[in-house]
Amino acid sequence: MTKKSAPYAMILPYFLLYIAFGLFPILFSLGVSFTSWDGIGEMTFVGLKNYVRVFTQDKYFYKSLWNTLILLGISTPIQITLGLLTATFLKDFFKKTQNGLQLINFLPYITTPVAVGIIFQLMFDWKSGVVNAFLNLFGAESVYWLGHAWTARAVVIFMLIWKNYGYKMIMFLSGLSTIPDELYEAAKIDGASWWARFTKITIPLLKPIFVFVIITSVINGFKLFDEPQLLFNSAGQPTGGPDRSVMTVVMKFYDSSFKNFEFGYGSALAYCLFLVIAAASLVLFRVVNGKKKED
Repeated sequence: MTKKSAPYAMILPYFLLYIAFGLFPILFSLGVSFTSWDGIGEMTFVGLKNYVRVFTQDKYFYKSLWNTLILLGISTPIQITLGLLTATFLKDFFKKTQNGLQLINFLPYITTPVAVGIIFQLMFDWKSGVVNAFLNLFGAESVYWLGHAWTARAVVIFMLIWKNYGYKMIMFLSGLSTIPDELYEAAKIDGASWWARFTKITIPLLKPIFVFVIITSVINGFKLFDEPQLLFNSAGQPTGGPDRSVMTVVMKFYDSSFKNFEFGYGSALAYCLFLVIAAASLVLFRVVNGKKKED
């Protein structure tokens, strides 16, 4: 083996694995999206019929997209706000215990979705849940949290906030560590309050972290599947919860592909979701770039 060929030989296994388990499935699913296929029989080419069905005939696609936007639009700003405030308080007021508190806040993020779904199902169970037991102590009636549309959404939103804000906290802590302490000391000498230092120094200098956190949160929000699926399956609810109020686009894809065995239509749904995510990411990038030009 020559010196020129050795590097290519060393990276060849990666490219082979990527082609086999990454590139090929992407291209294969793209081809499947133009067919009618149940996964067993022969594929029948149907052209753009699946895509037309997604946008003009399937009312549950728009409902799942709307549900995803609701869950994403409510939970993401709260996650980012809590993550930023927690990171700031840990850095400013809990320096001695920062590592321990940081670990405690980050633990929910690395908890498996199966455990999260079971925990929240037990917490919000109508008859024996901890939340209803707490309400009963104050004379309030039990709430059927997982049996009504908006209460089910509220449970999922709370679950997403609890699980994911610790990740945002870690991101903001990493950004805060790059801000020189001299800036804060100079602001203190000038008489700036904590809030003034937070709004005039911390937030502007964390702008790159905000961009990263917002865009990744939007992308991950559109891919939401594990937690609500496991939560309502373990609670004995139909797919998507009551009145399909928490059915996300990925749950709709799963339902079409692996329950109804419409792999062609499911692939079309997946690529429509890709287009939605790409469009949302492009809009966010343009908004950020526009603000940068104004600044």
